[in-house]
Amino acid sequence: MTPRCLTADRTGERVDQFLARMLPQLTRSAAQKLLEEGAVTLEGRPLKKNYKTILGDRLVLALPDPTPIDVIAQEMPLDIVYEDGDVIVVNKPVGLVVHPAPGHPDGTLVNGLLYHCKDSLSGINGALRPGIVHRIDRDTSGLLIVAKNDFAHLSLAEQLQDHSLYREYEAVCVGGLKGDCGTVDAPIFRHPTDRKKMAVNKLQGRHAVTHWTVLEHLKGHTHIQCRLETGRTHQIRVHMAYIGHPLLGDMVYGSSRPWPGLAGQCLHARRLSFVHPRTGERLTLSCPLPDWFEQVLTKLRQVP
Repeated sequence: MTPRCLTADRTGERVDQFLARMLPQLTRSAAQKLLEEGAVTLEGRPLKKNYKTILGDRLVLALPDPTPIDVIAQEMPLDIVYEDGDVIVVNKPVGLVVHPAPGHPDGTLVNGLLYHCKDSLSGINGALRPGIVHRIDRDTSGLLIVAKNDFAHLSLAEQLQDHSLYREYEAVCVGGLKGDCGTVDAPIFRHPTDRKKMAVNKLQGRHAVTHWTVLEHLKGHTHIQCRLETGRTHQIRVHMAYIGHPLLGDMVYGSSRPWPGLAGQCLHARRLSFVHPRTGERLTLSCPLPDWFEQVLTKLRQVP
């Protein structure tokens, strides 16, 4: 069991709802099962599932350890944008899963990183996600920063927390956006009926902010830049769908059929800026739009 301490940020919330909100990987039914097993305590006292939180409650959750997966090092081509003794930044292609999980035991970015970096990856996120500080979806391409030691990992995690780690994406969304820029400030929580999806939920959701800027108006679509202020699961995809402009090719949050030439949503993590953990210098890195993204733009520009 791995203990996890959580502090209640509101009063009157059912404890199973609180746990599912704070830990997106945990469903309410899974939270209730942990409560029934006595795995959630407050000041050493096991809590019942009908307990309602009080602001400032410090709950201790004993999470079961993940089922061991033999994560092997696998040679694969990596598009390395930057690397030193502390961090490595990779331009991830579409279709590559970031770390092993049920259904994807190997062939992931982590398998390739283990081969490239040998033993030089941080261990804070455990054996299944060595070095992984943040993630991008399988069908999203672009820049991902990985920590090569725990010192770097803690620094980068803190920058994620205080929003000083800058992440900028480019995307194509459906429809014409009004205005040149805007902000979506809408809390995100797991979808109430489809646990693989996320959704805007103003009562239970976690704070989420996305800033968007129009780069080019296209026939029936808009090429946009998105800057993340927070980093919730599927944040850009959920927020753009929420304001009525889902991403092109996003079969989960918008499209009813795939877009020719796209494996998923038209979304690319193009720029990344962070303070180097050891030197204190701010590094700003970028990568070009992939060919498939440029082809989408070319095709849309030709629409009469």
